[in-house]
This record gives sequence, structure tokens and C-alpha cells, in this order.
Amino acid sequence: MRSTEEVVESLREALAEVGVVLPSLGVDPVTGASGEPFALVALGRCNVRTAERLTAALRGERPPVGSYAVDVRDGRMGEVCGHVGARVRLRPLGGGREWECPADGLRQAPPDAVLRERVRCINQEARLP
Repeated sequence: MRSTEEVVESLREALAEVGVVLPSLGVDPVTGASGEPFALVALGRCNVRTAERLTAALRGERPPVGSYAVDVRDGRMGEVCGHVGARVRLRPLGGGREWECPADGLRQAPPDAVLRERVRCINQEARLP
């Protein structure tokens, strides 16, 4: 049987693979003092965005909530903000109206393209009065 710390680290790695970070994930200090097998894992508190990512990961939804994707139909890039059946809801990086796209009509956005788009949005906001 693995130690509680090993199980917690394994869970942390598995969550990171699907884009979920629980900062307060750890061994519950009170029950951890009593030793195995009574120690509990403290999943901790998380914000709504993290809860959405965790829900999407558990359901096997792809692409995961919070990731960036490109709608291959028209080349628009957006942040995945939810799933509705076989469709994916996307939000433009600079804000604006959400749109839906079939899950098979998306590809992962390259990190450099996401960075360029975010910088463009920030520069545009700086020019507004």
C-alpha cells in the first residue's frame, strides 16, 4: 500500500495533466498525525474556474475548460468556457460574445498565438480612453 503522501502526489500529477491545480491539496494535518490507513486527503477550497476544469476532466470533456482553442471553421481563437452536449462554448480572449463550435471543429491553439492575441488585446485596451 502506498503512503498517503505518495497518493497525494500522484493525484496532484494526474490533475496537472488535465489542467487542474488545487493549491491546498495535501494530507489533512489532524488525521495525518494518526498514521495509515486513517489519514485523509485535504482537497481544499478552489475557485469556480478550477471546479469547472475538474468537472470537465472527470467527464472526459475535450478540450478542457480553461484551455485555448482555434475554431477551424473561421480561425477564431478563444478560451474554452464550457461544453453543451457535443458542442464547445468559446469566449474571445479579449472578451466579447461567446460562440459554440462542434468539438471536432477545434484544434489546440499554439502557445505563441495565444500570447500574441493576449498582448494585442492588452494593447488595444491601453489605447481606449
